[in-house]
Amino acid sequence: MLQLLVAHLLMVLLAPAIISWLGRRGFLVLALAPASAAVYALACTSRVMHGDVPVQHWQWIPQLGLTLTFRLDTLSWLMLLLVGGVGALVLVYCSAYFAPSAHGLRRFGATLVGFAGSMVGLVTADDMLLLFVFWELTTVASYLLIGHYAERKASRRAAMQAIIITTAGGLAMLVGVVILGEAAGTYSLSQVVAHPPSGTAVTAAVVCLLAGAATKSALIPLHFWLPAAMAAPTPVSAYLHAAAMVKAGVYLVARFAPAYAHLAVWQTIVIVLGCGTLLLGGYRALRQQDLKLVLAFGTVSQLGLITLLVGLGSRATALAGIAMLGAHAMFKASLFLVTGVVDAATGTRDLRRLTGVGRKMPVTALAGGLATASMIGLPPFAGYVAKEAGLEALLHPAGIVPGWVDGLVLAAVVVGSMLTVAYGLRFFWGAFATKNLGAGAGTEALPDADGTPAQPPIDPSTLHIQSPFLTVPPLVLAMLGLAAALVPHLGTELLEPYAETLPVGERGHLALWGGFGPALGLTVLILGVGVLAWWRRVRVEGFQARVGAWYLRHHLPEADVVYRRSMRRLDDAAADVTSFTQRGSLPFYLGVIVIVMAAFPGVVLVTHTTWPQDLRGWDTPAQAVAVAAIGVAAVLAARSRRRLKAVFLAGIAGYGNAVLFMLHGAPDLALTQVLVETVTLVVMVLVLRRLPPYFSNRPLARSRWTRLAIGLVAGVTVMAFAVVAPNARMATPVSAQFPDEAYSYGGGKNIVNVTLVDIRAWDTMGEISVLLVAATGVASLVFLRRRGGAILRAEDSERARVGDEAPGVWSGGTDEDDRGAALRRRGTAPEAWNRMQVWLRASATLAPRRRSVIFEVVARLLFHSMIVYAAFLLFSGHNNPGGGFAAGLVVGIALVVRYLAGGRYELGEAAPVQPGVLLGTGLFLSVGVGLAAMLAGGEVLQSTIFDLHVPLVGEVHLVTSLFFDIGVFLVVVGLVLDILRSLGAEIDRHADLELRAVREDD
Repeated sequence: MLQLLVAHLLMVLLAPAIISWLGRRGFLVLALAPASAAVYALACTSRVMHGDVPVQHWQWIPQLGLTLTFRLDTLSWLMLLLVGGVGALVLVYCSAYFAPSAHGLRRFGATLVGFAGSMVGLVTADDMLLLFVFWELTTVASYLLIGHYAERKASRRAAMQAIIITTAGGLAMLVGVVILGEAAGTYSLSQVVAHPPSGTAVTAAVVCLLAGAATKSALIPLHFWLPAAMAAPTPVSAYLHAAAMVKAGVYLVARFAPAYAHLAVWQTIVIVLGCGTLLLGGYRALRQQDLKLVLAFGTVSQLGLITLLVGLGSRATALAGIAMLGAHAMFKASLFLVTGVVDAATGTRDLRRLTGVGRKMPVTALAGGLATASMIGLPPFAGYVAKEAGLEALLHPAGIVPGWVDGLVLAAVVVGSMLTVAYGLRFFWGAFATKNLGAGAGTEALPDADGTPAQPPIDPSTLHIQSPFLTVPPLVLAMLGLAAALVPHLGTELLEPYAETLPVGERGHLALWGGFGPALGLTVLILGVGVLAWWRRVRVEGFQARVGAWYLRHHLPEADVVYRRSMRRLDDAAADVTSFTQRGSLPFYLGVIVIVMAAFPGVVLVTHTTWPQDLRGWDTPAQAVAVAAIGVAAVLAARSRRRLKAVFLAGIAGYGNAVLFMLHGAPDLALTQVLVETVTLVVMVLVLRRLPPYFSNRPLARSRWTRLAIGLVAGVTVMAFAVVAPNARMATPVSAQFPDEAYSYGGGKNIVNVTLVDIRAWDTMGEISVLLVAATGVASLVFLRRRGGAILRAEDSERARVGDEAPGVWSGGTDEDDRGAALRRRGTAPEAWNRMQVWLRASATLAPRRRSVIFEVVARLLFHSMIVYAAFLLFSGHNNPGGGFAAGLVVGIALVVRYLAGGRYELGEAAPVQPGVLLGTGLFLSVGVGLAAMLAGGEVLQSTIFDLHVPLVGEVHLVTSLFFDIGVFLVVVGLVLDILRSLGAEIDRHADLELRAVREDD
């Protein structure tokens, strides 16, 4: 079974290439994936019949007890056969359904195969969490398939409606799964069903499971998403909404019925939803003019019937229910495919316009007739056999519910079956009969619901022959419905093992002839009344129109209207809440967060904790001095009105923390803190160039005191946490083993660095991924042109000197302050400028008043030294303070110095590479180190130690995590360079353009 999932996954990955190569005929190749599932199910038939259930286990996350377990019992076998068989035929149908030039076929093919694979996993999973994963995968895939025609509003709306409803049900189902798993002590589905836990919490879990099933199988009052989903292509309707996805909810009910069908809440929900859906769906199908909508509401009706049968809890109804499940998949998928053939041939699905189609398309009419006969319960078809078994079971109830309830259920099934006969005949008559479509001809002349008249009828002579790939799949499914009914004893043998898992009731049986009795009488009554309702369809539709008018007059909304209104109210409420809470003020947001943190955990901290008896204020007086400096800087920053002053005061607080780290014997942390604080200060100063100098033009003394008070409360709260938290520890911290592990496992003496690149390498991997995302976010917010644009180099400055790139006053060019005028004032001919020696290559692109010769000299002298020092930190960080993060920050500061001294052209000279290249290369290198360890037979990110003797160098101690550290180094350098390009060079460019525009206006 795991192999089946792998096969589907491979086909999903190959689907775009296959369809690009073969066009729509590539669907024939894609059909091999679900066909393999059907073949596997057939191959396991004998084992399943004799109770030799195939089971597969694969360890997923052993530490958490998560195992990929798959099991193929009778119910799973039937569902796998339907998912695989119908899926293969639908994909064959797709090879002729879509136009050769249709848009999005590659995506559609991959998604449809992915959906089939998700269903395979769903019906074979024996772990409830795994079942939920596949459940949600089907939800996502169905969303993409329903919304295939993304340019159509109806498709987008239907897809969104389907995913919202089914996802909400899936979340409810997840709650139930977690409760059941914790109550049972295992998430094994078979074990939970065999030994079901009990209690109030379990009862609530059962309700959650039924809620998930109701949304997936379109039971009332959430049935409306299924008819709306008919906006999808016909193959999607045939597969998802007849044979696969909607059956997932029924499967869930059938799976848990042996364990919980005896509960009163289960019986109440199943009977109410099942009977209500059966009747409402059949009633709504009677007045639909679109063939797909007739089938859609009919599907809703029969999903209610199947849910009712499999959920009642007796052996006989369970056997009839899963027999109806199989029969319904065959005849309803066939009818949807038949509708697609008619639509492709005539260009319409409006039964008021169709006439003479059966004579022109006899094969399609034959398939439609056979499938319709099975749907309405005519012998000798699978639908008749299953319905007869259901009636017989309901006539002999197991006594699970009171007798009057059994009577109501039987009455609902009889009435619902009458409606099925009526709308089934309506479908076949509407699609294939030769009708008189003149004015006043009856039903066929009725206008649409909005009053618009029907369009003219089609001309049967214009119909064209359809491809066998369109006509054969529905015929095969219809014939299978006939073949299955001819061997009912085989069906009983195949399906009875599931029915035997139900604890109560007599055994049922499937038969073509059950003798004269009440069941036969009810069948005759159903067929007679159903035919009469179809024959008198004009009066029936008139009655429905009057009922609908009364419904509207009394302002009673339908379920879909309630849904749309609820969504609008939700959107309005979200907008109101957002407008109230999202004030556009970052200080307000931060203040709320800090106040909540101080108020709730802080109160618990004060009232329900034990404070340590022995507290020391400091170890050395130097610590007190550092804390005092931090406190004074923080208070002054909170009271500051100038942005620049606040930034520098915050920087003093940061450097004070670095001093504390150093005094506590943490040189790595101190070094990193100093480097981070330096880069942060530079970035903030760069940003402040485009912000007003003051936070506000008003004094706002009160707000300054408010900020100060909030800061003090937050600081005291965090300090209290730091005091109390160590005493609350009940177990030995994992960090206690880090010193030994760092040396023996990581091969290094610097515990901090080895922790980052070895012991907690996964955390570091996540952190550098966040850095990459942050860099992307900064660039996307600031860049107003293509991010991968040209890097500004010194050789490009010739254009800048004449004003094309206009860096500042120097090359922006007033008439008297351009480059030539400045050179003449200094006695230098412009032609000789390029021969002059400069400290920085691009310094000539700066305006004279923006240049500092001393700064240029210092930058020239320090840059290379800083790069060498960064290399030292990188390579020595495994045993000494340093590492890739610190080394990357040192290189970043070196780039900052070059930029501040020489401008954006000098930044291009210092680092003539795109930041994205560094970011991507760094992440790729870090990931590659992890994968290389796995390919070598170890675990992901496992390090290997090499002790080498290198001539002239001596002994070299090399740990492969060094390459991981190099990846971190490249990511940090790329981040700093990206920030400098965005908040520095790009802002410079825009400022110069604005200055030039102002001068041109003047």
